[in-house]
Amino acid sequence: MEVFENLKANLVGKNARIVLPEGEEPRILQATKRLVKETEVVPVLLGNPEKIKIYLEIEGVMDGYEVIDPQHYPQFEEMVTTLVERRKGKMSEEGARKILLEDVNYFGVMLVHMGYVDGMVSGATHSTAATVRPALQIIKTRPNVSRTSGAFLMVRGTERYLFGDCAININPDAEALAEIAINSAITAKMFGIEPKIAMLSYSTKGSGFGESVDKVVEATKIAHDLRPDLEIDGELQFDAAFHPETAALKAPGSNVAGQATVFIFPGIEAGNIGYKIAERLGGFAAVGPVLQGLNKPVNDLSRGCNSDDVYKLTLITAAQAVHQ
Repeated sequence: MEVFENLKANLVGKNARIVLPEGEEPRILQATKRLVKETEVVPVLLGNPEKIKIYLEIEGVMDGYEVIDPQHYPQFEEMVTTLVERRKGKMSEEGARKILLEDVNYFGVMLVHMGYVDGMVSGATHSTAATVRPALQIIKTRPNVSRTSGAFLMVRGTERYLFGDCAININPDAEALAEIAINSAITAKMFGIEPKIAMLSYSTKGSGFGESVDKVVEATKIAHDLRPDLEIDGELQFDAAFHPETAALKAPGSNVAGQATVFIFPGIEAGNIGYKIAERLGGFAAVGPVLQGLNKPVNDLSRGCNSDDVYKLTLITAAQAVHQ
């Protein structure tokens, strides 16, 4: 896809280092091979160095990656101390040592937090909760950001759109929805998409009524007040947001209707259904979810992922690290 070629080009000379905690997993190793051969991203794998080295040497990969064995990490005690301090009384030294030795996601997130790597990709063999929980506890959200959200890059040929939040927040209130819109604009720009943000609803400019409509109207106002520089409009039905002729009838004068590139759904039900309809009926490739709002990037794979998914999400994570 052209979008990933652009990401690769933008990463030249950056030497972004991304930790992959499930370092012995075959899909991770195949993605590592491709990352080393095709990009300047440096994969940092957690696991048994001998096993990983043998596998990659057979695949013709001699260097360009790193392996860390959590059981024999020189800075382990420093990591334990830092984790205890970060958790502020919620974790003992013994508890920190135990979780760092037993849970590769905590170890990987600590590498990110301590600045040894720039981001993390996990989830090939772990649940979303197991991947995201340590990120929320340790890396935490950016200043003025109260929650993470999940956006999907939707690609079909040269068409590129961003859908959010389709993965994390079940029923965001108006303030949360505004925050999701603003963070989605940041993600869109990273992908080379000029954000024109449509706040979606079953109503367009007062054509319908209900609590959900009121929420979207209020979210649009909040987002405008926080970021007056962004092109954002709502409430808009999808046809008014996407189709110029419909926009001219339903939302004349809108600077977003009919030309939206970022679509913010009122809740996860609509978002999840919407991106899957676009994927299955519309022929779009859905890439993500891309987690938004963290101080440093951490992204979650599906346990049903393939090596191509790992490769792409690692590129995205590296791009987030550079973009921030």
